[in-house]
Amino acid sequence: MIAEAIAVGLLAGVASGLLGVGGGAIIVPGLVIFLDLGQLEAEATSLLAIVPTALVGTWRQRRYGNVRLGEGARLGLLAVVGAVAGAILANVLPVRALELAFAVLLVVVAVRLARTALRAEG
Repeated sequence: MIAEAIAVGLLAGVASGLLGVGGGAIIVPGLVIFLDLGQLEAEATSLLAIVPTALVGTWRQRRYGNVRLGEGARLGLLAVVGAVAGAILANVLPVRALELAFAVLLVVVAVRLARTALRAEG
C-alpha cells in the first residue's frame, strides 16, 4: 500500500509540473483504485495534496515567466467560492452520483483536450 501511495504521489507530481494536472485527475483515481478510499474521501484527500503541489509547480513555472498572476488570483478567488459550494454538495449527493460525475468530467475533458491538440497539429 505504501508503494502504491508513493507511485500515485510521484505520478501526480510529475503530471502537475509537466502538464498542469494531477490533483483530481490522477490522485483521486489512484486513491480509489489502489488505496481503497471512498470517492468522497479521495476527493477531500486530494484537495490537501494539491496545495503543496500547486505551490511548488507555480513557483517553478513563474521562474520561466509562464504564470499570469492577475488571472490566477481571480480564478483562485472564484474557485474558493466554488470549493465551498462543492464541498457542501459532495456531502449531500449520493456517492454514486459523485463517482459518475467525476468519470464523465474526466472523459469530457480528455476528449476536448485531444481534439484541441489534434487541430493544432493539422
